Amino acid sequence: MVIQATPELLRWVDDQLGRGCDPAEMIDSMVTVGHTRAFAEGMLGKASGKTRFKGSQAAADAAADALNEVPEPLPAPLASGTSTIVVDGHRVEILVNLHHPRIVVFGNLLTDAECDALIEASRPKLARSETVNRANGGTELNEARTSEGTYFFHDASPLLETINRRIAQVTRWPLANGEPLQILHYGIGAEYQPHYDYFSLEDAGTSTLLQHGGQRVATLITYLNTPEAGGATVFPDVGLEVAPIRGNAVFFAYESPTPASRTLHGGTPVVAGEKWIATRWMRENVYA
Repeated sequence: MVIQATPELLRWVDDQLGRGCDPAEMIDSMVTVGHTRAFAEGMLGKASGKTRFKGSQAAADAAADALNEVPEPLPAPLASGTSTIVVDGHRVEILVNLHHPRIVVFGNLLTDAECDALIEASRPKLARSETVNRANGGTELNEARTSEGTYFFHDASPLLETINRRIAQVTRWPLANGEPLQILHYGIGAEYQPHYDYFSLEDAGTSTLLQHGGQRVATLITYLNTPEAGGATVFPDVGLEVAPIRGNAVFFAYESPTPASRTLHGGTPVVAGEKWIATRWMRENVYA
């Protein structure tokens, strides 16, 4: 997959170089999350001119060509024709693969230990969850969302770095194009009524939201525990219900910010026990 060299992405690369990051390590990291090596090398060179790459003219031309390639419009998990994806020795299963809309259910995306660690790291930080204020682009409390939660940036700890790099690889979307990982806790009766994750172009606050990486293009919801009853993720437009099973995850992409995407979804009320999830929203460009 090739992603366009947007101004935001170039600024991010330039900032990393300014901090003294090793260019070779930056290139390896970009390749890991789905970029071609030629694209990564060409982008670093274009960002600031601080980096010089050894190689033939053909390699230099390949880097330039990569910068002009048409970007993949949406995250695209490698799910067709395979039952597993292996990421750094960790085996992720493909349980459901729906094409229209694009919905993939992953098994064993996270280990039990990783799920437990995310839950414990989140407990001291939990606060009532908010939703986007459609009028001004801020956030507000909403009776449709009765969870509590917190969030972590991708480099908050070695654990977060490992998890987010795995997410980037299975979804084939750059790590830098994702919002912070949001951890949500639902008690008995808590739910999130059906909604869309994209920013509606009809809302006054959308222009503000789009300044931070552009439109949302996909969502990944990972289940950190298995509730005793309730708490499924439902997609009313396609009649799909995904059971909240610990370590599993549901991915869905929306090619247009309209109901035509058929990505209306919600979290059903928890009937018994509790529900913990980790949600990562993916943007068109670098999130900042």
